[in-house]
Amino acid sequence: MKVILFGATGMVGRGVLRECLLDDRVTAVLAVGRAPTGIEHGKLREITHGDLLDLTPIEEELAGYDACFFCLGVSSAGMSEKDYRRITYDYTMSVANTLARLSPDSTFVYVSGVGTDAQGRAMWARVKGATENALLALPLQAYMFRPGYIQPMHGITSRTRLYRLAYVVVRPLYPVLRRLFPSAVTTTERIGQAMITVAERGAPKRILGPSDINAL
Repeated sequence: MKVILFGATGMVGRGVLRECLLDDRVTAVLAVGRAPTGIEHGKLREITHGDLLDLTPIEEELAGYDACFFCLGVSSAGMSEKDYRRITYDYTMSVANTLARLSPDSTFVYVSGVGTDAQGRAMWARVKGATENALLALPLQAYMFRPGYIQPMHGITSRTRLYRLAYVVVRPLYPVLRRLFPSAVTTTERIGQAMITVAERGAPKRILGPSDINAL
């Protein structure tokens, strides 16, 4: 299958990209982002594009793909709701609406988060919930991935300094967390593998938590 990947330079996106390049089920990957990944591979092609609200200049390049893995996202810490919504909702829906028009019924996998709720009290949960609802209403095979704690694997790190420090502390404890809270933790490797599986054959439900991701 041929997949488009948004957010390939982030922690989750880089993990997904790694699995796509390793998996024989994926024949081609188009990574779209503001900066190149720095990775060279026979399956990988990249488009550098800074404005996801205007995909017109690259629209022709986005047609004919079987799936889109949308891993782009930011922490809501210190952000206004307006700014957070622009990145979380507006960017996502700009891409999804374009793909729904170009490749209806293709698969769209969105990285959301545990606790997402369009009616929730937390700002980030409301915005992500609104994004999920809008995606599910499109003529796409849309799946919401709601990972809890994500352990980065294979040398992948977060671009956020505070998160990097936290992962250094937690990494030795991950085996314990996995045993004690198997339904709340996953890894970048498992997320990537699960996305490919969902694109290949779907999943029993559209909203998938950590245990669902791990099972896939």
